[in-house]
This record gives sequence, C-alpha cells and structure tokens, in this order.
Amino acid sequence: MTLGVSWGALMKRIVGLNELRVNDIPYVGGKGANLGELTSAGFSVPNAFVLTTLAYDHFIEKSKILTKIGKELSSIKRDSDQTLTDASARIRSLFEQHEIPADLKKEILAAYADLFPKGKKGFVAVRSSATAEDLPDASFAGQQETFLNVSTPDDLIDKVRKCWSSLFTARAISYREKQGFAHDQVKLAVVVQRMVNSDASGIMFTVDPNSGKDDIIVEAGFGLGEAIVGGEVTPDTYTINKGHMEIVKKRIATQKWKYTKGADGTTEKTDVQKEQQKAQKIEDRFIIEVASVGRQIEIHYERPMDIEWCIEDNKVYIVQARPITAVGSVSNETASESAEGADIVTTGLGASPGLATGTVRFYDDGMSLDIVKDGDVLVTTMTMPDMVPAMSRAVAIVTDEGGMTCHAAIISRELGTPCVVGTGDATSTLKDGMIVTVDGTAGVVYMGDIVRTNGMKEETHIVAAPKAPTTGTKVMVNLSMPNKAEEVAKLPVDGVGLMRSEFLFTNYIGEHPQHVIAQGRSEELVNKLAEGIGKVARAFYPRPVILRTSDFKSNEYRDMKGGIDYEPMESNPMIGWRGCSRYVSDNYREAYMCELRAIKKVRDEMGMKNVWIMLPFVRTVEEVEEITEMMRSVGLRRGKDLKLYFMAEVPVNIFMADEFCKYCDAFSIGSNDLTQLVMGADRDSDILGRMGYFDERNEGVKRAISHLIRVAHEHNVPVSICGQGPSVYPEFTEFLIREGIDSVSLNPDTVIKTKTMIASVEQKVILEGIKQLRSGQ
Repeated sequence: MTLGVSWGALMKRIVGLNELRVNDIPYVGGKGANLGELTSAGFSVPNAFVLTTLAYDHFIEKSKILTKIGKELSSIKRDSDQTLTDASARIRSLFEQHEIPADLKKEILAAYADLFPKGKKGFVAVRSSATAEDLPDASFAGQQETFLNVSTPDDLIDKVRKCWSSLFTARAISYREKQGFAHDQVKLAVVVQRMVNSDASGIMFTVDPNSGKDDIIVEAGFGLGEAIVGGEVTPDTYTINKGHMEIVKKRIATQKWKYTKGADGTTEKTDVQKEQQKAQKIEDRFIIEVASVGRQIEIHYERPMDIEWCIEDNKVYIVQARPITAVGSVSNETASESAEGADIVTTGLGASPGLATGTVRFYDDGMSLDIVKDGDVLVTTMTMPDMVPAMSRAVAIVTDEGGMTCHAAIISRELGTPCVVGTGDATSTLKDGMIVTVDGTAGVVYMGDIVRTNGMKEETHIVAAPKAPTTGTKVMVNLSMPNKAEEVAKLPVDGVGLMRSEFLFTNYIGEHPQHVIAQGRSEELVNKLAEGIGKVARAFYPRPVILRTSDFKSNEYRDMKGGIDYEPMESNPMIGWRGCSRYVSDNYREAYMCELRAIKKVRDEMGMKNVWIMLPFVRTVEEVEEITEMMRSVGLRRGKDLKLYFMAEVPVNIFMADEFCKYCDAFSIGSNDLTQLVMGADRDSDILGRMGYFDERNEGVKRAISHLIRVAHEHNVPVSICGQGPSVYPEFTEFLIREGIDSVSLNPDTVIKTKTMIASVEQKVILEGIKQLRSGQ
C-alpha cells in the first residue's frame, strides 16, 4: 500500500527524509514519517536517512528468528514481570547472535557516508521508529531505544541491530499489550540522523497537556535533550500565550549537570557551572522563536503537537514531532481548592490531571517492579520506560525529577493516572507505606486520604471533556480501539458513528479469519470479535454504536497470518475485492457469518442492543438483498432497535440513492472514498494530493453529497458523514449544515472544537432565517 512516498520508494530498504510524508508510518514508523513531513514542509530538520521496515523484514527473514520470537512471547505469564523480563532478554539475544546481511550492511554504510561532506567524519543519532509509534492515539514514549554520537561504521551497524531488538524490550512488550497492539503488527524502522551538538534543547506542547488550555508550553535545559526526555533533570517551563505570542509564565529550575558530546565523541555527563545552575536556560527571544516554530507546525498538521527541539550556534532545529496523544482537562474542583486544613507533603508540576489516594510504594533501581501493586502510589526519582508495567498498576505517580514532557508525564496522561513530577524531594519526604492523596491537576501531594475525609470525588481524566454547546446536528465519534472506549465515552457525543471492525481482526485475533476457520476455531473467532464489540457497547450504552463490518482490502488481508493462502494479488485493491462484494463471495461467506454471529452474541447474550450495523463499499442492490438474508439467518433483523446503515462512498450510491433507501435506515458518507471515486483520484497518490485533486471540497463532490442528502430526506432516511472533512475545513462544515446533514462522526480529539463550530454555524443559519422572515422575504 503506497502512502505518499515517491515513485518506487516503497520497495527501498533505505530512503532519505525528502522522500517521506506523514502517511508513511507503516513503512518508516512514526518518527521517520513525521521527520519526512517536516522536511518537505520546509522546517529546519537535521539531515537523515531511514532504514525502512523492509530492512527490518530482510534481517528477520535472513536470520530465521521469527518463530523463536513468537515462542518466547507465548511464554510470558500474565501479571508476571519476571517472565516478561526473561523473555525480553532471550529475544534480544537472538538479534545479537545474527549479523546484518552483507547487502544491507553495504547500503547502510553508503547512506551514512552521504550524510557528510566527502572524506569528513561525522556523528549521528540512531533512533528507533516503530510503526505503531507517534500515532494520534498512542505515543509509545520511550518504548524503543536511541543511541547518540555514533561515529564509526562498526558502531553504526551494531546500534541499528540494537534498535531493532529494542522492539522487544520488556517495556515495549508490556506497553503494546496495554494499548492493544498485536506484536506481529508492529515493525521497526531506524532513523540515522546527523547529530546536533546542542547548547540547549527541550520539548514543547502546542497546547497545555495538563489543562487543555490553548497555550504553548516550552521546556528547556542545557545540553543534549535526552536528559529532559528521560526525566533525568527538571527543565525550565515557559508558558506562551498562543494568540499574542507573549511569555506569560516562567518556572526556572535548577540544573546541576547536562549531557554533552565528549572529546572522544561519546556522550558524557558534565557539570553545569555553578553560576549557571539556577539561570534561565534560553533567552526570551529563543523562547518566542521556538514557540513560533511550534505554532507553524501545529498549523501544518492541523492538530496539537508534541515537538522536540534543540539550538546549536543560535539556530533552532526540530528533531521530532508527533501528535499529542492525551490531553487533560482541569476540573472545576481540585484538591487544593477543597482540602482546607490538609497537610501538604510535597509539591511539583501537575503533569497528568486527576485525584487519587493510595499507599506510597518507593521504587529504586535494582528493585523488582513486582513490589508495586494495584492501587499503590509509585514514588521514584524518575520513571524509565521499563517501568511501564508498574506504572500501569499504580493509582498515581510522583517523581523527584522531570517536566511536563518527560516519560512519566506522557505515559501517565495516556494511562489516565494522576501524576506530579519535578518535586525535587518526593523520595526523601514520602515514606514507604504512607497513605497520601495525589492531585495531578494542581501538582500537590497531601498527607492521608483527603478524598474520603472531605467527601470529595476521586477522579482521573484523559480525554478533555469540557462543556460543549448543544447542537441540532448529532455529533458522534469515530473509534477503533476498544481499550480507549471508556475514556472516549466521557466526551459529549451522541454515540459512536463509526466503529471500525478491522482493529478487532488485527489486534484481538491477529490472523486471517479464513485461516482461523480452517483450523476449526470459528467459535474463538466469534468470541474474540464479540469481546471487542461488547467492550465499546458497554462504555457507550445506551448511546448507539454503529459497527462497520470489516473492510480490509486484499493486500491488507494478505499480510495477516495465513492470509497469503486466501487472498488474490490485485493490481488495484482499493477498488477491488472489498466490502459487500467479499461478504457475498462463496469463499468468504463463512467468515462474514462469524462477524454477524458475534454481533448477535453482543446484542442477545450481553444485552447490548445499542450495537447497529453499517455495510461498507456497497455496489449493488442485489448484494444488499443477499446480505440482508444472511443477517436474518442468524436472527438479525432491521427494526426499532437494530438499524442498518450503508456507507455512501461509491458514486452508484448517489445515482441510485432512491433505490438504496429501500434497504437501509441511514447513510454515512465516507468522504475519502467518495472523493477518490468522484474525482478519479487515488487517495494515496502524493502527486495528485499535492496538485489539489483529492479534496472533498471540490464542487463535484459537494454536488454528490447534496444530491444524496436531498434524495435520502425525501425518503425519510437520515444522512451522516464520518470523514475528516468537517473537523478540518470550517467552510465544509458550514456547507454540510446548510445542506441538512443529520449527524457527523469525528475523531475524539476534534469533538469539542468541531461541535463548537457546528453550533456557531447553526446559530448563523437560524439568524439568517429570522432576518429573512422580518424582511418579508
């Protein structure tokens, strides 16, 4: 599947940044794809090349270690950190035992030489870039390894191999399990980037990650950025008003040491001069410059971003950018406002909002992570990536060091765990076994259980859920990952407008459905699908969950375990054997029947009658009639509590809307596929995209949407849209509202903004109508 790379680049094992775009995550991982996007957009990014997932696959294939990796993963026992650690060590040893194939090694060294002027020696950073990394809904912060100041060919080859093996560190394995990513679906690319010998470095968020306020948060420290990213030092924190680009707050931290490049090229820890230890880390002019670059990156990505930056010789460089994966919201009542008389034990930065009480459990290097039990408050100097299993069990986290963007802060926000960082004294002030209350919003740790004592409500937040205006247009949410359902359900939405079932196959099952059936495991397939669907349905009950049944393309199915035996090689899978045409095929029918049985199980046995069905890529009335009969054969009949939706994404749905209306209860416009087929423009074509052909705002696409809404409403059939257009283009949203769209389904991070936009447009339309009535028109 080509996602924005240049012609022929998809088959390369090594590519330059200028060949990559943000959609290339499956090929070069999150870090590589985002660096390519930044480079193409003109931002100042140190030169680099990327070993793609093809290079990783080549090594795995030649070393023949895949089966052994699977065996080690299966040996891990649930809730046993020791078996996890042991399996990880054995897997990493497998990588160390095998050399990188000679042909690939030659390509790597040639690309390395090209980074520097001929004959010159240079230093590089070797960074892991996982294909599930830096996604909009999971940051995978610190899960794989980075190596700095690599300067020799042999060392480079060794560090590439170590990066690959870090895909199977104990922390990475545990985190994938926690986030619901199948191990065999995540691969590793490697970014080899020219080192910047930074005088100062840091991280910034283009919104406040703790409160959700629209301020830019810049953190800065002396030297290389790894000390800040790892939470080893507490950085300065500067707050910049985004509207006026003015510094409105500074928190200056003491920094006694920094990482620098030593005389021999290795990374070393050096003392900060005494007179500089309490000084502001960068001048105000650089704070504003860094923040301005961050704002431009946010505008480019059209979403809040988490950005790593550095300064060398007064020049600002961007070394990483990714979407912010979790933003908190400040509740109206914090512990500090209601805990009058309570004893404060320590204070720091509120890094992940919420309020929790538990028993202090001190952790230091060398201890077993098993000492941290469910409900404990984890107290440590700083968290490291391999501590994720323990962090997942903790009810709150408190650290001596770190800032808003350190590992502890990022992971805590994703877990929804209250967190206070940068206290400076938590490990000496808090004692093992002590009962404390942690206020992650205000950054305060109190003695005792003030939640129970003062009658306060204990709560944590991940997805910001501020009050949103009421709208006449229903606002729903798109969802793929069942383990995110509980937090997303807190948003002010009317239900799930699009639940993609593909995630259930890739993460709950991990095998081609026909492969599972051929092994006599049909019931396992049904039960696993039902488990994932049920988790979402329970979280949103009684709000509807519209489940789109599977819409894999043949190339995507082929990549699944066992898929090669069942999938054809199609030259254009995007318009090939997909959607309804697959369901009615004799050689796939049984697999689709398992999906229908899973839906029946959720609705009847679990009592989740709020699960409705949506069919993708509908081409003919005849296939709809056949699928309806298949539904009836398992007891699924359209009625008051079971609605049948059709995705409207093929032009025939528009031309024959009056006929299709007889067979469905609603349409949901898939604007990406509809735009592709109306315009004859491959949605994955980087060339056509940049030329402006792929754009749902095109007049032809808008006319198709208008026609569908008009005809559907004539038959009393509502119309929704589940594409990204409404959350990206305000003018497109206004067009939809004026045309009478009944509902929109959005990605979680855009719900509040877009719902506010919809309310504004609706009010504008109402006022225009009033004016017309008053003028007698």
